[in-house]
Amino acid sequence: MTVKANGFLQGCLPEELKKVLRSVASELGDVIDDMDSIQVVPLKGAMTNEVYQINWPLNDKRDLFRKVLVRIYGEGVDLFFNRDDEVQTFECISKHGQGPRLLGRFSDGRVEEFIHARTLSAADLRDPDVSALIASKLREFHNLEMPGPKNVLLWNRIRNWLKEARSLCILKDAKEFRLDALEEEICVLEEELTRDDQAIGFCHNDLQYGNIMMDEETRSITIIDYEYASYNPVAYDIANHFCEMAANYHTETPHILDYGAYPGLEERKRFVRNYLSSGG
Repeated sequence: MTVKANGFLQGCLPEELKKVLRSVASELGDVIDDMDSIQVVPLKGAMTNEVYQINWPLNDKRDLFRKVLVRIYGEGVDLFFNRDDEVQTFECISKHGQGPRLLGRFSDGRVEEFIHARTLSAADLRDPDVSALIASKLREFHNLEMPGPKNVLLWNRIRNWLKEARSLCILKDAKEFRLDALEEEICVLEEELTRDDQAIGFCHNDLQYGNIMMDEETRSITIIDYEYASYNPVAYDIANHFCEMAANYHTETPHILDYGAYPGLEERKRFVRNYLSSGG
C-alpha cells in the first residue's frame, strides 16, 4: 500500500487506471487530453483502503473540474470480508439509489461517484438532530432488497474471525486476548440473543461516524463503505452503532473504545423511537 500511495502522490498513475479514468471521463461527456492535468488528493479516514479524490479540468473550462473518487483496495483484507461480495453489494446498493455510483473498475480498485458531502465526526453522532437523520436512513437501509440468502451471518463470521486469529497468534498473544474463552462466549451469546421473532434485515454492520456522510444544504444522509454489510438482526446493527459512539478513530489508540461515552438509556430510546417512527 505504501508503494502504491507514493506512486499516486508523485502523479505516476498506473496505466490501467489511466485507461479506466479516460473511459469514465468519456462516459461523463468529458475528454482528458493531458494526464498531467489530473489532480490527485489523498483523503484520510479509510481503514481498509487507500482513497483519493481525482480531479480533471472540464474540457475547455480550465477553472472547473470533474471530481471522482478512486479507491485502492488494501492488502490482507480478504481475512475480514470477500471483496467480490462487497463489489456486488456496492453495485446493488448503487442501483437502489442509496450510495455513490460505481463508475469503473481496475485490478487494484475502482472509481466511484464523488459525494459532495462531509464525513461525520464522533461528536455528530451525539447531536439529536443528526442522530434522528441517521436513524431514519438506517431504517431505509435495513429494508433494502438485496440478492443472496437472507440468513444471519453474524455468528459464523465471528467464529471464522476467531479461527483466523488462532492461526495467526503466537501462544502468548492468544492467552492475552483470551482466545480460548471466546468460543464459549460466542455460543452463550448466540443462545441468549437468538429469537424466532427477531427482525432480520440488510445490515451495514460497521456504522461508525466515518461511514456516514451528510449534505450540509439538503441535510440528506448517505451511508458508505459496505465491506461488512450482510443480512443480520437489525437490533444488532443498532446496538453496534451505539458501540461506535464509544469510539474515536482519530487517536493513537483507535482500537480502544471508551465505554464511558456509551449512550445512556434515554439517548438509546430516542434513537430507536426515531428509527421506528420513520417507517410509520
